[in-house]
Amino acid sequence: MGRMVRRLRSPLPDSLVADIERAGYLPAVVHDVVVTAVGRDQVVAHLVHAETTFDEQAVRNHLTVLVLTDRRLVIAHADDHEGPERQRMATATSETVPLRQVRGVMLTHVVADPESYDGSLEGRAITLTLGWGAVARVDLIPAMCEDPQCEGDHGYEGTVAGDDISLRVSSDADGVDQLERALVFAQELSARLGR
Repeated sequence: MGRMVRRLRSPLPDSLVADIERAGYLPAVVHDVVVTAVGRDQVVAHLVHAETTFDEQAVRNHLTVLVLTDRRLVIAHADDHEGPERQRMATATSETVPLRQVRGVMLTHVVADPESYDGSLEGRAITLTLGWGAVARVDLIPAMCEDPQCEGDHGYEGTVAGDDISLRVSSDADGVDQLERALVFAQELSARLGR
């Protein structure tokens, strides 16, 4: 998957460029997409998250880059797929969201053996969910009444949840350093909401 060859000095912070390169997945493509999306904004924090999935037909790579600036949340995704005549293709998409539109940052912490939890990141995992209203999930279940013998149709009840992006980061799978980077990113973003 090779290192990125730089033709020009990158306007991105060295740590972000290094994380994109370390992910090892289409670094030149991802770098250019992120540079274009960030524009002239100063990068406050970032998170690069690589994910590989397997199915019966192929190994699929996916890279997500989250970049926080003073004004915006930048999200970039890169995927590979087969194009015409089985040619390898990449699709990279970026989205920029003004911080005032970010509705929430949700962190779900998973702690193994909670009785002996000592504050370390070993064995921990988080799911970072960000919402800004672009995607809504509807969870419906059949509505029930109090009568256990009732066979009537009472419609449905449910909830609507906005979770535009959700990333799972685990110290076991991704490493303690990556989990720490995800927590720092979540803290930085949370601190800037509602200003």
